[in-house]
Amino acid sequence: MGCKRTFGSLSITVAAASCLLAWHGAAQAACAPVRPPSVEAAAGGPAPTPEQIMARRFPQPVRVGDLIGLPVLDRWDQTLGRIQQVVRTDSGKLCLVVPFGGWFGWGARPVAVPLETVAILARQVNAMEFSRQDFESAVPWTAGTDQPLGRDETIRIALGRR
Repeated sequence: MGCKRTFGSLSITVAAASCLLAWHGAAQAACAPVRPPSVEAAAGGPAPTPEQIMARRFPQPVRVGDLIGLPVLDRWDQTLGRIQQVVRTDSGKLCLVVPFGGWFGWGARPVAVPLETVAILARQVNAMEFSRQDFESAVPWTAGTDQPLGRDETIRIALGRR
């Protein structure tokens, strides 16, 4: 009788442990960094351009004024900065100007983030193809000949998902 009870509780313990390990493995897989599409494509062909990647994310119209002040988050949901303005470069590309670095906003330097490298997700913007290292190594943005867009202008931005 004692052996049956011991084997019964042992089997329940083993079953619970296997469920816990399976859950832990799934959680680790969900938290593991995802390889960017450019790395995936490098294994089997030419890497897609940022414009092609953006087109696959179903770009939607949004007012520039609605983007101003939204946080820009990295892959791990850490805030990199908040959008100050949207500008059009000489080549016609759209960029989000985001102050990065500093201490609680003091001493931050503006960085121009290409619109093709981000996606909007609710009330935040995710830097999908523009990493924290890209922010750190980016040359500080200066107004120069870039044209700021008005708050009532409409642009198209990719949709993000989790």
